Amino acid sequence: MRLGIAAGMMLLALAGPPSPARAQMDSREAIALQNQLLQLRQELEQLRARGGAVSAPATAPSRSGGAGNEMLGQLLDRVSNMEEETRRLRGRVDEAENRDRRLAADVQKLTEDMEYRLQRIEGSGTTARPGTPAAPPAAVARPTAPSAPVVPPPAVAPPRTAERALSDGQAALARRDFPAAEAAAREALATRSGAQQANAQLLLGDALTGKRDWGNAAIAYNEAYSRARTSPRAPEALLGLAGAFQGLGNRREACDTLNDLRSNHPNLSAALQERATAARARAQCR
Repeated sequence: MRLGIAAGMMLLALAGPPSPARAQMDSREAIALQNQLLQLRQELEQLRARGGAVSAPATAPSRSGGAGNEMLGQLLDRVSNMEEETRRLRGRVDEAENRDRRLAADVQKLTEDMEYRLQRIEGSGTTARPGTPAAPPAAVARPTAPSAPVVPPPAVAPPRTAERALSDGQAALARRDFPAAEAAAREALATRSGAQQANAQLLLGDALTGKRDWGNAAIAYNEAYSRARTSPRAPEALLGLAGAFQGLGNRREACDTLNDLRSNHPNLSAALQERATAARARAQCR
């Protein structure tokens, strides 16, 4: 009896239409958990269909009922495992964020050190430092062997700005060099330039889409939309998010995202409207 009540509560919680696109996927573990919940929903729908098929008179018990109860028990176990996995993933996300902060601090320190050394190299010339004693005059001029040519130290290239990294990343994306585009996007994100964070997230999403890394591409597009909901590039982020959902096989979420695009951004340019129409056709949206 308790198993039937728990199964009913699970069906009531999971039967409603999901809206991950409206929630905009606030964390990485939400993407992974959402995919597992989709699979679980499909299995529950199969179980519900099987239960409807065997709801015969009570005088003719069916073996399918026992199999359904066993499957419900397995699904309840999977829900418990998913909760534990969610807690574990949240801990891993916290650790990753801490590593990102430490890495950003190390990069900033390295950049300042390089700038300081460049200033010392540029400022050092032939002028002697104050207080340096002059060399004593030579008593007798003697012929000396020709000295070896002085090789100047190699110039240290300054780190790229966020704008330069994004420009190079877009060029790499145009020639389908997706690893280079991804590296440039992450370099721009590491500069912590607030004005370019949304553009860097969009470039990262495009590069990951080219690599068919749909899960991380969805996270990048969601971050881009969260940072610039009212910017002119917000529709691009929603289009990318819908494409990533479709790449993951989640056509319902893709259509929800495209519906949000249509309601929140009705005045699209001709090019974006054409992309949105093609995306709705691919996802078979109503």
